[in-house]
Amino acid sequence: MPLRTPLTELTGVTHPIVQTGMGWVAGPRLVSATANAGALGILASATMTYDELDHAIKEVKQRTDKPFGVNLRADAGDATERAELLIQHGVKVASFALAPKKDLIARLKDHGLVVMPTVGAARHAEKVASWGADLVMMQGGEGGGHTGPTATTLLLPSVLDAVDIPVVAAGGFFDGRGLAAALSYGAAGIGMGTRFLLTSDSAVPEEIKRTYLGFGLDGTVVTTKADGMPHRLLRTPFIEGLTKEGFVQRMARTLRRTTDFKRLSGQSWPSLVADGLRMKRGSDRSWTQTMLAANTPMLLKAGLVEGDTRAGMLAAGQVVGVIEDLPSCAELVTRIVDSAQERLKATAALRD
Repeated sequence: MPLRTPLTELTGVTHPIVQTGMGWVAGPRLVSATANAGALGILASATMTYDELDHAIKEVKQRTDKPFGVNLRADAGDATERAELLIQHGVKVASFALAPKKDLIARLKDHGLVVMPTVGAARHAEKVASWGADLVMMQGGEGGGHTGPTATTLLLPSVLDAVDIPVVAAGGFFDGRGLAAALSYGAAGIGMGTRFLLTSDSAVPEEIKRTYLGFGLDGTVVTTKADGMPHRLLRTPFIEGLTKEGFVQRMARTLRRTTDFKRLSGQSWPSLVADGLRMKRGSDRSWTQTMLAANTPMLLKAGLVEGDTRAGMLAAGQVVGVIEDLPSCAELVTRIVDSAQERLKATAALRD
């Protein structure tokens, strides 16, 4: 029997599991496989042009008739236009890594979309809830990519206490025990990135997936040297070298990567500068950190798409140390839900 929660009720999915919007990873193939497995797949759009996003949404809809979502950059210059694209295509969920503006939330909700920002602090959850967000995903420090210092077991209850909208828990989840624990805390479901990256449906090169499986619990490191913000990555030789780079080396590499990203995205220099200004205003980044942020898309592309661990980085949550296989999304979701139901039954039996 499905586990029914506010997450499944709001989004129309069968199971309270979210595949997070990982840049270069969460493309049509993974998102549709997740959706067909009964969970909520989130298409990552930050690394796509507008036209690429349009094509990707159409491809997902060709592969599945189930609900899915799209992750948007709230500080992108064309965020409003991309939101209209979601409305046009009837996408079910709009997720955000940063807080979207109040009027953008209202616009999306007026057209039936479920709005789900991701937060790393209770005060951020309070803000987006007051602006009308339908639910919020919180990510604890165990999570991969950009992350905060607070563990999920502390952040989750603080967010649950702060807001009266449903909360999805992310950071450190990979199996049915985690889902059962999150539901017991009061969460509406779990979000997983690394666990979905390491499936047979993920388009990440197979040799890179095998690289992930070779790391233990100490296989990740949080560093600000990649793009100026705390970023949890696999502890590869490239990342070890990156952490020892001097300022001049780092800025020279940033300029090269920015030029690469400009060519890939088709943006003009004024457009990139405008995006940087919006990023600066919408976060606590310094100017140096804002400039370094241009590294992220290209460094991740080198690792996750091109499979070059010598010149690219691999985002990973700490769960990489306990993942041992590459199941399909259908196999993964089924075993997580079955295991969670067993754990919840066993917990309920303690009252007898």
